[in-house]
Parts: sequence; structure tokens; C-alpha cells
Amino acid sequence: MRRTLSRFSLRTRLLLLTTGLLLAGLTLVSAVVSDRLERYQLDQLDGRLRSFTTLISRASAAVPSEVDPVTAYPERLEPALDLFGVPYLVHLDAEGTIARDIHSSRLDKANLPPLVDLGAIPADGTPVTLRAADGRERWRAAARTMPGAGGTVVAATPLTELDATITRLRATSLTSGAVLLVLLSGLGWFALGRGLRPLRRIEHTAAAIADGDLTRRVPDIAAPSTEIGHLAASLNTMLGQLERAFADRAASEARMRTFVSDVSHELRTPLFGIKGSVELYRMGALPERADVEETMHRIDREATRLATLTNGLLLLARLDEAPEGQLDRAPMDLRTLADDARHDLRALDPSRPIELTGPGGSGPPGPAQVHADESRLRQVVTNLVGNAATHTPAGTPVRIGVGTVDNRALLEVADEGPGMTAEQAGRVFDRFYRTDRSRNRSDGDNGGLGLAIARSLARAHGGDVELETALGEGARFRLTLPLLDQAV
Repeated sequence: MRRTLSRFSLRTRLLLLTTGLLLAGLTLVSAVVSDRLERYQLDQLDGRLRSFTTLISRASAAVPSEVDPVTAYPERLEPALDLFGVPYLVHLDAEGTIARDIHSSRLDKANLPPLVDLGAIPADGTPVTLRAADGRERWRAAARTMPGAGGTVVAATPLTELDATITRLRATSLTSGAVLLVLLSGLGWFALGRGLRPLRRIEHTAAAIADGDLTRRVPDIAAPSTEIGHLAASLNTMLGQLERAFADRAASEARMRTFVSDVSHELRTPLFGIKGSVELYRMGALPERADVEETMHRIDREATRLATLTNGLLLLARLDEAPEGQLDRAPMDLRTLADDARHDLRALDPSRPIELTGPGGSGPPGPAQVHADESRLRQVVTNLVGNAATHTPAGTPVRIGVGTVDNRALLEVADEGPGMTAEQAGRVFDRFYRTDRSRNRSDGDNGGLGLAIARSLARAHGGDVELETALGEGARFRLTLPLLDQAV
């Protein structure tokens, strides 16, 4: 049955369900109404039968014993039968045979109840239902004892009119119920079609999304407080998440392709340099020892760059997989790193003005106690200082600030160089990204991994590296870390 219903549309199934419930309701109501009407009419008949038999029973006690109250006054009693609605009256003697009886002239004797059934009626006035002798009609009868005349008196009335009334009621209910069922089914078909219209719009939206239009959303097809409104809102939330997921996946794939391309390029450059130098040596193009030494120096430089690049990639991979496992934490103060960074930068460019201040350039350096891996943080600061030295002209002032801001330890490296555009600032922490790809690679070049490594190491410590810059306004890199008393 379930498999058969599943072949129909939701609209058809709902209509069948509601029609079935309506049919059951109409059937139940019709049955209850007809039963109550039949019970009411039977109660009316039973009351007349009990009253009439009681009257006859009392009359038998008031007349002489030789007078039969059933047939003593037939000219008076027969009209009374029609008046009381009890067209058949029987006097049964002590043996249960009919002593006297009288019935309305409208009755056919062939349709009267049989004697055996009349004798079985209890004489306490309790009404019972009998069948006519021919079995086609039903009768209702009650019996009472007659103290004066002896025996019992039985009053009976046919249920022909009652049965006809109930039959007409049931036929009327059936006809009106069928008409009502047809009308309501038609109205239900159109109402369900209108009610399911939002679902069809959701279906069309889903089909458009399946065809690749991830920007489609379910329109406002119902009030937010309704079930359809809740469904539409939930679907739109899910569709937004799916669109973002697909966009993130596409961006991730694009970044992966760029990363693989950059890795290939960065690895190929030193490898080609080494291979070219070896080929020159094999070809005998290096006859002088000075040429050989220069070539070996070039091979060593390229090998160093290759090792640096490989180590940087390996470190990033480890930080991505298990950042905490790459750290050996201990209490320390960022002022130590700031002071060493100042000396390193001065050694790189003695002409460059270098200032050591508090955060934001206000006041002297402040304490910045952290629980961290000093060698890893030194690598972060070295990358930040090296970035300032590499991307600003010689002699450009640099400020190194250290202290506590907003309950966080801070070390910042700010320069007064050319700064960066918003697009460059948004990508400066990407792996292998260079703001100037035409710049010649030096011996200490890390292949565009320095800032990516710096941010990964900072985040492994529970902190971050942020950038504030604008074109022509310099750049400020901020290393923020949890304070010592907040470190877990």
C-alpha cells in the first residue's frame, strides 16, 4: 500500500488522505445521527406502549372479572388504539394462548407478530422487538399482567414508519455526503495546489542551483513564522553556506595551483643554476681555477637557497599539521628580541635610523612577558626585520616597539617606506607571494615564505601577525601574543 501511494504526487496523496478522513467523518456522523434518531423514536414508542399496557392493566382490576377489558368496548377501544399509536392489543390467558385480541383495521393479519413471540414477552412492561409472521416487518411490543381478567395484556406497534424514516435519513445522508465529498475534494484539489505552490518554487530554485547557479535563493514565499517560511529560511542559510563552501573550495584549488606552480618555479631556479654550472664544468668551459671556484660558490649559494626553501616548506607543513609540537616553550620577555632585532638591523644598514620605543611609538619599551619558544619567536622577528630591510630604501627609518596593549604582549616593526596597496596587503602573508616579483633573489632570500612562516609561528603560540599599511605611508607589522599569566 505504501509503495502504491508513493507513486502518486504529494498533492494527490494529501487529497486522498483528506478525502479518506472526510469520508470516515461523514460516515461516523451519519451513523451516530441515525442511531440517535432511531433510539429517540424507540423511546417514544416504548413510552406509549408502557403507558397503554399500564392503563389496560389497571382497567382490568376495576371491571368485573367476567368482562374482558380488551374486547368489552370495541367501538371505544379501536379509536383509542389509533390515538395512542398502538394498533394491536392482545389478551393472553394463563396458558399463553390468545383469549381476545383487537387490532386496527389498517393492519393486515398476515403481518402480525406470531403467538409464540408474543407469549415470550416479559410481563413487567419491558419493550422488546419482534418480527412479523412473514418476517418482513419489525414490531415493538410490551406486556403487563391483568389482575382482574387474569393473564397478560400485550400492546404492539409496527416499526414500519420508524424503519422508513431511518432509511430515508440514511439515503439522504449518503446522497448529501457524496455531493459534499465531491465538492470538498474539488476545492481541496485547488487549495492543495495553491498551498503547495511555495514547494514548487523551492523545487525550481533547487533545479536552478543543480544547473550551476549557486547565487539563486528561495524567495520570500511565506511568513517567517510558518513551516514553509522556516523551510525557506533554512534552505537559504544552507545555500549560502554551500555557495561559500564552493567559493572557498575554488579559491583553495586556485591557491593550490598557484602554490604548486610557485614551488616548482622556486625549486627549478636553483636546480637549473646548479645543473648549468655542472654542465659547464663537464664541458671544460672552466679552464681556470678561479672560474671553478666562482662556479662552486654559485653552486653553494643555490644549494643554500634550495635548503632554505625546503626547510621553510617543511616547517610550514609541520605547523599546519601539529603547531604545538614544533614549540619548546619557556618564560621570556619580548624586549630581548626587540633589542637584538635593533642590533641586527643596524648591522645590516648602519645608515638606517632605528628607534626602540613602546607600543605605537609612545614612551620607552615596556615589559612583555610571554610563555613561548624563544628560537621560533626570534625567527619571526628576524623575518619581520628582514622584510623591512629588504623592501625599504637604504637609510629609511625603522621603529621597533615592544610592550603590552589590551592585555596582550606586542612587538611591532614599523618603517617609513613606500607601503603597500590594499591588494598587496591582503596577500602579503600568502606563501611565495612577493610584492615585487622582478626583485633579484639574494643569498638570504626565503622564496616568499618569510611572512607566511612568521604568521604560522605566531598563531602556533596563540597569537598573530597583523599588518597596517597604505601606499606611501610605510608599513607596520604587529606581533601579538598572550601574556605569561594567560598562557595555557
